[in-house]
Amino acid sequence: MEIIVKAGQFFLSLSILVILHELGHFAFAKLFKTRVEKFYLFFDPWFSLFKIKRGETEYGVGWLPLGGYVKISGMIDESMDKEQLKQPPQPWEFRSKPAWQRLFIMIGGVLVNVVLALFIYSAVLYTWGEEYLPTRNVKYGVTCDSLALKLGFRNGDKILTVGGNEVENFQLIAHDILLNEDRNVKVLRGNDTITINISEDYVSHLIKNPIIFYPRFPFIVDEIKKGEPAEKAGLVKGDKLVAINGRPAVFFDEFKDSLARYKGKKLELTVERNGQPVDVVVNVPESGVVGVYPVTDISNFFELSHNEYTLVQAIPAGIKKGISTIKSYLKQLKLIFTPKTKAYESVGGFITIGKIFPATWDWQSFWNLTAFLSIILAIMNILPIPALDGGHVMFLVYEIITGRKPGDKFLEYAQMVGMLILLALLLYANINDIVKLFG
Repeated sequence: MEIIVKAGQFFLSLSILVILHELGHFAFAKLFKTRVEKFYLFFDPWFSLFKIKRGETEYGVGWLPLGGYVKISGMIDESMDKEQLKQPPQPWEFRSKPAWQRLFIMIGGVLVNVVLALFIYSAVLYTWGEEYLPTRNVKYGVTCDSLALKLGFRNGDKILTVGGNEVENFQLIAHDILLNEDRNVKVLRGNDTITINISEDYVSHLIKNPIIFYPRFPFIVDEIKKGEPAEKAGLVKGDKLVAINGRPAVFFDEFKDSLARYKGKKLELTVERNGQPVDVVVNVPESGVVGVYPVTDISNFFELSHNEYTLVQAIPAGIKKGISTIKSYLKQLKLIFTPKTKAYESVGGFITIGKIFPATWDWQSFWNLTAFLSIILAIMNILPIPALDGGHVMFLVYEIITGRKPGDKFLEYAQMVGMLILLALLLYANINDIVKLFG
C-alpha cells in the first residue's frame, strides 16, 4: 500500500508539472500564431492511450511516462520530422518566426515551472503556514550516526553555530554544512565549547548521507510487539526510561546502544510508570531487537516554531522560499559536476524521486514536493544541452547576437547528439537506482 501511495503522488505531481510545462510552450506558440500539431502528456511511440483532435492540434496521453511534448510546426525537435523541413517555410511555422518570438516559445515551459513553484510555495504558506524545529530548542542535543561520530560529534552535543552563524531551522544544518560549504561547527559539549572542522575528505560521504544527526529525545514506550522480549519483560506503553543496569539513562540512543552491547544477555531497565519506578529485565536476543517502538513525534519533546501568513505576507515569503530553493539546487548541481566530491554516484532516477514522497497522502508535503520538482524541471530543462529547451535557447541566443541562424543540418545533428546524451543520463540515473535498490 505504501508503494501505491508514493507512486500515486509521484505520477500526479509529474502529470501536473509536465502538462503545465508544455502549456507554457503551447501558450507562447499560440500567442505568436505558430501552429501546434500535437500536445501530449507522456510519450507515444507507436501508439497512444488516448487522443483527440481539436482544430489543428491533436491532444493525447502517451504510454511512456518519461515526460511530455508539444510538436510545433517547422521545428527540429525530438520527433525528427525531416520531411516537413524539406518544404518551403510557411508563415505559421516556428522557423518562419522572428528569433525573439522563437526564444519566448522555447523558454515558455521553464517560465511556467518557475512561476508555478513560486505560486505553490506562496499558497502552501498561506494555507498551512510554516512549522519547524528551532536549533536553539533542541535542548537534549543531537543523536549521531556513525559518520557524525567519525567527524568528531558526540551524542548530546548542542549545535551552536555552523560556519560562524546560528542556524535557525535545525533541518537546515546539513544543508549549510554541505551546500554553503560551512565546514566548521561549534558545539556545546557539557560545559565546553568545541569546534569541529569537517575535512573535505568527508564531503563525498556527506553527499551520500547528508543527515548525520537527529534531535536527541527521551525514550518513552509507544508500541510493543506481541510475543517479543519487550512484552515478555513487562514493558507497557507510556513507560519512561530512567536507568539501564542501575546507571541513569533517559534517551533512546542510550537504550539502542545498550541493546547492541548486550546481545544474548539480560538488560535491567528502570522505567517510570504512573509516577513510580518499575524494574524490568529484558532478555536481549542476538538480533538486538526486542520489539519496542518509542514515541518519535518531536512535538512531544520540543517547542516548535509555527509561522502563520496572511495572503499579502505569503506571496513575498513564497517567492523568497522559491528563490532560496533555486540557489540550493544550483549548488547541488555544482557538486554533481565536481568529480572529487563523487556526487554523481548519488544521482537517481524515477525510484529516487518517487521515494521522496511520504508513505501516507499528505497534501502539504505533496505540494511542497511538487514545487521543488517544478524547480528541478525548470533548471534541468534550461541546461544548454541540445534536445532540451536550453539547447534551443543557446542556438537562438547565438542567432540573436550574430544575426546568423544555424543551419538545419547542424540543428538536426545537434538534436540527435542531445538525445543520445539525455538517453545516457536517463539510463545512468535509473541504473544507479536499481543498483542502490538491490545493492
